[in-house]
Amino acid sequence: GAEGLPPGAPPRPPRQRWVWMNFESPSHSPGLRGLGGLFNWTMSYRRDSDVFVPYGYLYVPPAPRPFVLPRKTRLVAWVISNWNEEHARVRYYRQLQEHLPIDVYGARGMALAEGGLVETVSAYKFYLAFENSQHTDYITEKLWRNAFSASAVPVVLGPRRANYERFIPPDSFIHVDDFPSPRLLATYLKFLDKNKPNYRRYFAWRKKYEVHVTSFWDEHFCKVCEAVRAAGNQIKTVRNLASWFES
Repeated sequence: GAEGLPPGAPPRPPRQRWVWMNFESPSHSPGLRGLGGLFNWTMSYRRDSDVFVPYGYLYVPPAPRPFVLPRKTRLVAWVISNWNEEHARVRYYRQLQEHLPIDVYGARGMALAEGGLVETVSAYKFYLAFENSQHTDYITEKLWRNAFSASAVPVVLGPRRANYERFIPPDSFIHVDDFPSPRLLATYLKFLDKNKPNYRRYFAWRKKYEVHVTSFWDEHFCKVCEAVRAAGNQIKTVRNLASWFES
């Protein structure tokens, strides 16, 4: 909201460039209605931002490196810090855990060893990469770090499958929307647990790609510097910030 603006603002000094930077979803970004016409650029996880900085991405390394799947001794993990019974992810978990054992860490579960999230999750075959809200391009570190960096197959709840496939291969994840019910998803995960060749197909993309998890905030500052240099004297103004971000 406007209370976060620099002292004395608005208006924006004419020689300054303002960037609206936000990596929360629209559900957790109140106060946008009064910010129209103030900022020159947007920077967020959305692909249509002026400065696009995703939570992570895949890239092709200069030389392929062999992928070694960690030893898997457990089935499904979920790490959650903000537990809200009204969130879709908690409601879905409640139904899924009736048919499948799920180890929960964080707010309502077991404690993680400090700095040990990736190491802990790497022992699991699957990770519930459930976002706290469902919006266009809102795919966070729950996928990139918690699942991919730990070499666990992500079971995702977020935007639609087609949105995920803009960023990652279709055979690299399991979407809850692929199944009519949590019970049938649980049945499929149990099937993969017993069928190693079918399970390993979810890692075929590793032969080509590596995972990059975006570093907060140094990469973001560098991206802004690049945008300022590239723009030169060409100035634009974001007229409808709220309507764009909430769309």
